[in-house]
Amino acid sequence: MNEPARMLKYTFAEYIALEEQSETKHEYVDGEIYAMSGSTARHSLLTTGMSSALSQALGARGCRVFSPDMRIRVQETGLATYPDVSVVCGKLEFDPENSNTLTNPILIVEVLSPSTEKYDRQQKFDHYRLIPTLREYLLISQDERRITHYTRNEDDSWTLRDVRLSQPLKLPSLDVTLSLDDIYRGVFDP
Repeated sequence: MNEPARMLKYTFAEYIALEEQSETKHEYVDGEIYAMSGSTARHSLLTTGMSSALSQALGARGCRVFSPDMRIRVQETGLATYPDVSVVCGKLEFDPENSNTLTNPILIVEVLSPSTEKYDRQQKFDHYRLIPTLREYLLISQDERRITHYTRNEDDSWTLRDVRLSQPLKLPSLDVTLSLDDIYRGVFDP
């Protein structure tokens, strides 16, 4: 009797070696490698708008705002991915297996798209919330002025808040308040 074919699993080191040779970014989860899709104009505008708003609000506070080119790894699960925006305050901590992969974001932002929304809201958040330093997770809608804001509580539970229209986006972990006008500037222009 033939044994079932075994699915090929990659080590993190093999993933990094492939990633360094690739022109496309990939996500690594459970030993598997997945190509990440390209972005739309709205997606790009929202990523830039959020990065700009955060950079301006944080000024010289010792926090750094990273673009979607910065890889983040969840040590507990092994997930390696490229959030749309991430923020690290204080010392940068890198993965012991790769000095180009951060492990200590305080804030992660994902811009939702139809193909990734369910994953970003569920499985990806299940990974992200295991990052000990993570305090806030934002999901930005491309279809309406709406940001889903998760905040970690002292007991390690998470509180969900929807920020809509012209409400301020208060980020307690960074002690800043952002304007949705700034984040969504130009997104719905014809």
